[in-house]
Amino acid sequence: MTALPSPNFSERRGGARPSIIVIHYTAMESCAAARARLCDPQAEVSAHWLISRKGEVEALVEESMRAWHAGAGEWAGLTDVNSHSIGIELDNRGSEPFPEPQMAALEDTLRGVMARWAIPAHRVIGHSDMAPDRKTDPGARFDWQRLARQGLSVWPRAAAGPVPIGEFGAAVRRFGYPDLDEPLLLRAFRLRFCPWAEGPLRPHEAAMAADLALRFGVDAPRREA
Repeated sequence: MTALPSPNFSERRGGARPSIIVIHYTAMESCAAARARLCDPQAEVSAHWLISRKGEVEALVEESMRAWHAGAGEWAGLTDVNSHSIGIELDNRGSEPFPEPQMAALEDTLRGVMARWAIPAHRVIGHSDMAPDRKTDPGARFDWQRLARQGLSVWPRAAAGPVPIGEFGAAVRRFGYPDLDEPLLLRAFRLRFCPWAEGPLRPHEAAMAADLALRFGVDAPRREA
């Protein structure tokens, strides 16, 4: 692990503590280019952690501080996501698989962050989850199921019975997604849970959303999975 502090940070507002982890891809040609931008005062963007394709982990902002990685968006009713989150940038252009060394390093980083701040698995999200109207990272090639198998994220279980398609919007909002139009929510949901799906909403997608809402919704009992 190396440290190269970014000047792009501020105090967390209102005494907030990290309760969310947001995973991004850099969408740049190299890790060096991403590092330069995340540490450029003129860019006014940053993240707490940057992980290269080779699995090199760099700390750019102290976790206790507010990095400028999330921008406008919302998760589980929180609109100042920067003040409530830790941001992790993965060196990836968005159109390629995430290499094994990078995924292994991410897993180690997540374990540490989650332990330090008592962040549960259902609060590990993608940038596209909190900003469906403008972001797609970490994208369709990111392996969320791999993280869920290790308790570092969550994955829906099979529904016990049929779920009305009309309940999809309410279910994903209860899970944490912003109050946006259903087509935007479906696109974001599919990026994470059904990345190659197309066309109208399908019954099994509504069932997946219902399961996530039941187990991890804003007013649901909190359980790891």
